[in-house]
Amino acid sequence: MSDQQAAGPITRGAYPELTPHAVIVGYFLGVVLAVSIGYASLKLGFSIEGSELAAILGFGILRGLLRRRSIVENNVTQTVASAVNGASSGMMFSVPAIFILGYSTSFNPYVLTFGAIAGAFLGIAFIIPLRKQMIDYERLTYPGGVAVASILKSPGAGISKAMMLMVAMLVSGLVHVLTLYTGVENWHLFEQLGLPEYLNGTWYLSLMTVGVAFIAGRGGLAFIIGGFVCYWGLAPLLDLTNAFPVDATGQQITDPNQLRVMLFRPTGIGMLIGGAIVGVMFALPLIKSAVKSMHSSAKVESAMSKDEMPIKLLYLAVIGAAILLGVMAVTSTNEVGIIRGLMMAVLGTLWIWMAGIILSEAIGRTNWSPLSGMTLIAVTLLIMITQTFGGMNTGPAIVAAITVGAATCVAMSQATDLMLDLKTGYLVGATPRMQQMGQFIGAWLGPIVIIVLIFTLDKAFGLGSDEFPAPQGQALASMVEGITGGDVPTEKYVAGALLGGLLSMLQAGLGITVGLGFYLPFNIVLTYAVGTLIREIVDRTKGKTWSESKGIPIAAGLIVGEALVGVGNAVYVIMKAG
Repeated sequence: MSDQQAAGPITRGAYPELTPHAVIVGYFLGVVLAVSIGYASLKLGFSIEGSELAAILGFGILRGLLRRRSIVENNVTQTVASAVNGASSGMMFSVPAIFILGYSTSFNPYVLTFGAIAGAFLGIAFIIPLRKQMIDYERLTYPGGVAVASILKSPGAGISKAMMLMVAMLVSGLVHVLTLYTGVENWHLFEQLGLPEYLNGTWYLSLMTVGVAFIAGRGGLAFIIGGFVCYWGLAPLLDLTNAFPVDATGQQITDPNQLRVMLFRPTGIGMLIGGAIVGVMFALPLIKSAVKSMHSSAKVESAMSKDEMPIKLLYLAVIGAAILLGVMAVTSTNEVGIIRGLMMAVLGTLWIWMAGIILSEAIGRTNWSPLSGMTLIAVTLLIMITQTFGGMNTGPAIVAAITVGAATCVAMSQATDLMLDLKTGYLVGATPRMQQMGQFIGAWLGPIVIIVLIFTLDKAFGLGSDEFPAPQGQALASMVEGITGGDVPTEKYVAGALLGGLLSMLQAGLGITVGLGFYLPFNIVLTYAVGTLIREIVDRTKGKTWSESKGIPIAAGLIVGEALVGVGNAVYVIMKAG
């Protein structure tokens, strides 16, 4: 038992909290997590929560190396780190669409980055006044925040988890170096067994994918099912009915990669869009609760108490960030103009306020957030604005809409992340004001890290490629193409959207996860299935406690190790080409 635990309830101010150590370590861990989780997002199409990983690594550095024993200081470290990482999901869902659509040289990355920072500050400032209502009064569960609190309350376990994560990181990094050196990144098992090529029995040699699947557990089953339906369900059915598509010479197409491009991927994109839209529709009832929260918090003077950031300072943050968002909208492309730019800024600000509240309520009650759906709708509305007053050319309209959309997406991501962290702080006795300041301190760095990562990976391998498919960005790009009248396989998108929407009506988020299984290369799905199977076996044989205390840190290390080596390889490829 630690000294802090033995002393009983935590007295605020008795232990170091928002310190230079906490901030510097938070910056370091935040960059590592943003790069790792951002890299994984572009590979797999979804991200994982970074607060738990930051808490584990924070223990290893603060307590293991620096010999600092304050739980609340480590809590600020994970708050800063997760604030930096908050840009990864926000920007990975939106910015890659600009590259996929071919406008990578048509936008100003500095304007987009500063806009994303403005959006991050807006999201934080808008959500802070709701802390009392959502956490103290409504007592929303926030399962992710509870999990982080359990790590912070077990200092000894925290250090051992950090050690396991580091060892797994080294192993994963070495394995990825080996695959890059040998050029052997896939195991073509079914080809070796002489089975039909359309079954696509090739495993991707990636410990990162196994780690992501282990952490997701049964939550990833729908993703696996989506891939299996394509290649071990629909493809054999096409074979039995002699219904494979044919090429220009009349020959049947049985190559799995061509089948994915022609049939499965467009359907999967439609499912992503349909599932996301239905998810947002299901979240609409939360507006009533959110408005109620706003009214209640307005009546409570505690928002101005010493435990919270001064409300006037929050007003200044909102006004300043909204102005910066307006400047970004006006300057995103030359064709936007003052009127359209102001309309986009106002819409973006209002959407951040409403969507941030909805998402925070959703993740607090269900641990699921329809962030991608909110982004799709925001960009759609923004494109509609660009078409007012005579309309803009397609390229500038898309760039402007996605640029402002990226800022709103980062804002929504920061709002949900802060509420998760504040729930953790509530459980460990932290000072809300310190965490809120920590979130502001960390939020500016994430967009800078992520935009550099996006440019690096696009230049080395190309976003939207098999190497980095960027599924969420692909879905947004497809939506934009549909709105602007591009040549898209409409019937497949519509069919997929209907199927994705129907699945999401049955269970929140189901259409999106199944759609990812349709969209992504099957070698990734098969390897992901291995990680899910390992998690199920470990849960049954060693128990869920072992999986959470030892398995998840090991899985997290597998993600970080491969991702860091992968980014390093991208830098090497660019330098070699240059």
